[in-house]
Amino acid sequence: MSLDSLYKYFGFAVVLLMAACSDKKPVAPAAPPPAKVNVQEVRLTDAVYYDEYPATVTPLNQVELRPQVNGFITGVYFRDGERVPKGKLLYSIDEQLYSANYQQAVANLMVQQANMNKAQKDADRYHELDKNDAVAKQLVDNADAALEVAKKQADASKANIRAVQTSVKYTKVYAPFDGVIGISAVKVGTAVTAGQTVLNTISSDKELGVDFNVDQKEIYRFTKLMVDKQKATDTIFSLVFGNDVYPYPGKIALLDRAVNAQTGTIKARLIFPNTKNLLVAGMNGTVRVKNNASTMSVIIPYKAVTEQLGEFFVYVPNDSNKVSQRKVVLGKQIGSDIIIQHGLEKGEKVVVEGVQNLREGASIDTKPVSPPSTGAAQKK
Repeated sequence: MSLDSLYKYFGFAVVLLMAACSDKKPVAPAAPPPAKVNVQEVRLTDAVYYDEYPATVTPLNQVELRPQVNGFITGVYFRDGERVPKGKLLYSIDEQLYSANYQQAVANLMVQQANMNKAQKDADRYHELDKNDAVAKQLVDNADAALEVAKKQADASKANIRAVQTSVKYTKVYAPFDGVIGISAVKVGTAVTAGQTVLNTISSDKELGVDFNVDQKEIYRFTKLMVDKQKATDTIFSLVFGNDVYPYPGKIALLDRAVNAQTGTIKARLIFPNTKNLLVAGMNGTVRVKNNASTMSVIIPYKAVTEQLGEFFVYVPNDSNKVSQRKVVLGKQIGSDIIIQHGLEKGEKVVVEGVQNLREGASIDTKPVSPPSTGAAQKK
């Protein structure tokens, strides 16, 4: 066979081979195998949890003690930090000047009363003479006017005595109520100014308030607790300092008169007993408010939840062993579980393991997970 014929033969064979290959259909890619996941049925349980709020201990009654007269401190009659009863003498201020003013005011009153007595006798005498037309009418009128002036001067002297008596009284500073007094800001010999110098601070201590801020959306909840006093004074409110729980429950006392327009919160106040003096004004702690929901809660493991652009979803399997993505509204986290406020119902199932491999409509190979006991989901 010639070389030219051989080329033609091989060219014809290549053409036949290409034609045979062009008749075959392309092979479709194999479908991914079902994702292996674990599923769990949604639980409906009476979950117990606490809402927590930063709080500050504050006295129900507290005042700064300031002098009401000028002078020098002549006596301090308590120990710093002592618990003092109402009416106890705390400070004395030099009263010599005020006592002298009082004595002068008394003497002035005696002079004015003597002048008034003389004016009274003069007026009586002129009126007797007037009955017999033995004196000019003008002299009678002058006597009556002098008597009236003497009476007014005597009244002014009495008022001055009361003012000076008050000043003498204010040289003594007494406890306005039962409470704990702080460290004295002045010592014996210190010069003080009326209304300006702070002597000390006294605050009540047998019951203390605990103030904390709540969102305005919770006003209705706390108002209901205030109305239901019996329930509100049970164990709904507790106070925590770090890992230590205050041993006595509190009761709700009040909500502030208005919402803070800048923060959208309102101040709430609890009252806690302090018979053992464990609480001190100014302490910072955490108020725990027990949930008071009357309905059962839907609970799933928190690891079943995925987040996308600030929204939360779970994967729900269907009868065809495929999953659909379901939007949910989250509630309070309880340990490794989460309360679902909206989006799931009792009896439904969710994927709890293998979530990261799923997408809408993905096929799954399910393996059920036994739910933990109800008690494990409760957090005291």
